[in-house]
Amino acid sequence: MGGVDAERVNRGPDGVVVDPSDPATVQVARSFGAAASVYHQSRPGYPVEAIEWLIGDAVRVLDLGAGTGKLTEALVALDRDVVAVDPVEEMLDELEVAVPGVPRILGTAEDIPIEDDWVDAVVAGQAWHWFVPERAVPEIARVLRPGGVLGLVWNSRDIRSDWLRQAGAIMHEGHDASATFEGYVRIGPPFGPIEEHTVEWTERMSRARFLDLVRSRSYFITATPAERAATLAALETLLDTHPDVAGAAELAVPYVTRCFRARLG
Repeated sequence: MGGVDAERVNRGPDGVVVDPSDPATVQVARSFGAAASVYHQSRPGYPVEAIEWLIGDAVRVLDLGAGTGKLTEALVALDRDVVAVDPVEEMLDELEVAVPGVPRILGTAEDIPIEDDWVDAVVAGQAWHWFVPERAVPEIARVLRPGGVLGLVWNSRDIRSDWLRQAGAIMHEGHDASATFEGYVRIGPPFGPIEEHTVEWTERMSRARFLDLVRSRSYFITATPAERAATLAALETLLDTHPDVAGAAELAVPYVTRCFRARLG
């Protein structure tokens, strides 16, 4: 995906996207379609414990900003009735391969093409910060049944691990995303108080998959060829030389999954 540098997306001092509807931001968000396959293959899934907490006893669940279906897979594994909505057709095509049979609908958080009071829960994985809350919140409330749940979840690499902290610096992560989630999740009426749950876990992956994880990030997809090559070369050097990972055929990548939920009043 080319043309827009993700680092130039307008973000506040805490790293939150200031205006998700800004044309540059929209282009970056939708550019994931160019790397849909590598995105799905490299990105981690979600721990069952986290998703069970997120949705409670909800049966019919809307996965909003579903992408390639990472969260959809977890919901299906919990035997929930799931519908997936995303604005990028290529991502939904990949979702069909990953989770066959799940209804897929092109749409956005600000314009959800399903009927009123239709789902028990709406969930968004790694996506809320791309939404326009003042438009998305009433639209989500519209499709939820009374007392329904809005659940938001993020996987974040645990940068308390020194090699991952250094990798983050190479990948131009200018802020600790895990420290800004409270800013992302200002929901407000008609939803009630926000509850939070955290799960720490480790994903084992090959070195090649870790590098594919880097390739799936918006800043990398939108970088110039020279910037991409420099990033990969620096990461290769780090993986060759850092004492925690040098020579390892498999990497143990620690994650923190942060979950937030609020119930429709």
